[in-house]
Amino acid sequence: MEEILFWLAAFFAEVIGTMAGFGSSTIFLPIALFFLDFRTALTLVAVFHMSGNIGRITFFRHGFNKRLLLIFGLPSVILTLLGALLVTYVPSDILKLVLGVFLIVFSVASLYKPEISFSPSKKNSFIGGSLSGFFAGLIGTGGALRGAFLTSFNLEKSVYVATAAAISLAVDVTRIPVYFGSGFLQPQFYYYIPILFLLAISGSFTGKKIVNRISQPTFRKVVLVAITLVSLKFVYDGITFLI
Repeated sequence: MEEILFWLAAFFAEVIGTMAGFGSSTIFLPIALFFLDFRTALTLVAVFHMSGNIGRITFFRHGFNKRLLLIFGLPSVILTLLGALLVTYVPSDILKLVLGVFLIVFSVASLYKPEISFSPSKKNSFIGGSLSGFFAGLIGTGGALRGAFLTSFNLEKSVYVATAAAISLAVDVTRIPVYFGSGFLQPQFYYYIPILFLLAISGSFTGKKIVNRISQPTFRKVVLVAITLVSLKFVYDGITFLI
């Protein structure tokens, strides 16, 4: 029964993430932690997230902004590696605390200032790529920061989707081998991988089909409130561990 709930959560996380406008890992990782330990959830959600990025790159493969791929993507990949390597040395409850705080800040900021962005400079591209990559490697979600920085460049939608997906895919390809090499995913979970791949593709397709039937701003607010409530539990767990 728990596995069925896990698969349903994965599918709807991709649907909701596609509709709400941010990565599935922001939705799925907090939910996955109710079923799995942090390191197992981190690895499986990374594989799930990578599958969704492969789909987006396939659909928008002609829209890359090569300049941003370099100045934003390169620091993302380097800092992702650092963040992923640190997971082994930081207690899981501390990582939950970091994840909870990160998601609360993201949710509250998005609720009160949904148009938040940064000036489109090389400096900010480097900072945005570094921070989003580091958090992606360490706690499994950096897409919110990546989006806030990339939207400041006012890219055409197809170019934005393709460029963000390509950077995100590079981040996933960098961190996933570190997770596997560190033994985060036990062999009994290997069969989850092809199932998650199929769920990511089908969830993304479904989300795109129904996105125009619901008020986007209202739906996004509901999702952000839900993320905040779930994140409060992770903050509580982390603080309890420290005490």
